[in-house]
Amino acid sequence: MPLILTDEQTMLKGAADGFLSERAPIAHLRNLRDSRDPDGVSRELWAAFGEMGFAGVVIPEADGGSGLGAVEAGVIAESLGRTLTPSPFLGSSVLAATVLTQAGSDAQKAWLPRIASGEAILSLAVDEGPKHAPARIAATARRQGNGFVLNGAKGFVLDGHVADALIVAAKTDGGLTLFLIDPKTDGVEVERTVMVDAHNAARVTMTDVRVDADAVIGAVDGGEAPLTAALNLGRACAAASLVGAGDQAFQITLEYLRARKQFGKAIGEFQALQHRAAHLFTEIEIAQAAVLAALQALDAGREDAGLVASVAKAKAGRVAELAVQEAVQMHGGVGMTDEFDVGLYMKRVRVLNELLGDAAFHQEALARSQGF
Repeated sequence: MPLILTDEQTMLKGAADGFLSERAPIAHLRNLRDSRDPDGVSRELWAAFGEMGFAGVVIPEADGGSGLGAVEAGVIAESLGRTLTPSPFLGSSVLAATVLTQAGSDAQKAWLPRIASGEAILSLAVDEGPKHAPARIAATARRQGNGFVLNGAKGFVLDGHVADALIVAAKTDGGLTLFLIDPKTDGVEVERTVMVDAHNAARVTMTDVRVDADAVIGAVDGGEAPLTAALNLGRACAAASLVGAGDQAFQITLEYLRARKQFGKAIGEFQALQHRAAHLFTEIEIAQAAVLAALQALDAGREDAGLVASVAKAKAGRVAELAVQEAVQMHGGVGMTDEFDVGLYMKRVRVLNELLGDAAFHQEALARSQGF
């Protein structure tokens, strides 16, 4: 399959870029941050996301969504990366929606139309330590009567402080099980974590949380497959956001190189800076191709789609990191001041790199898949 967007996907990209540039430019992030907004995310903007059809991009039409695919989700994620928009898109429309679409009961899938309309926010609670490690989940779910008792703590839960429901991964006797939990359930404590990039996550602590059997998503001990599907799509979309953020930081830097004058001419005329810019351009192109390949592999249902997503996440993370470092370097000392946007892009890239596995995590996954 050629590594280019179709006409319909290109139109979606234009719509997403235009919508976010108008409704949620970087000033939107700054306003939420500087006003110390208690939610850190706009419910009004999320509802508008639903009206545009963005929130339900991977949700089937039968469940109120757009019924599109991974490539379309990646297109929207890239646009969010360009504008640094705080949005429940990755947590709700990608991670949670994939889990419910793959394994949810009819009652649980009733959340899908609400996600698609921008009415509801759901969060996936997986990670527990400072690093992404879904294979080392320690939270437990012990059978009791006709239900379960959950204990454990989760961190880096995207928008968990404003979630209407939580999808929690916990160990059961025979494997991993996913649970759909009301955050107001007794024993659940949710603490907002404002991250360095002014986006939002939460720490969720569960102490003897009692749920009935209806809370189980899919089969008991059968949570690994839907969780893996959600994480693979989430990683590819996070990679798309990294490409968007890195490329936008590069575009801002190019404008600065054209406008900033030193020794009587634009600093963009200096050959050393031209070489660095040319190198970064080629790296961003490669990263974009890797991300699109991963999204297409997921849409095609390829067996190696998870590994291709790992390649994309690792490459996009390294390239975006290079892009923001070069942006700050080429701006000089002012690049780290809050007045200039490139510092905000650096912070966002740092967080996205950690989300759903950094480059080292995915390099190890690739190495293990090859028998190393």
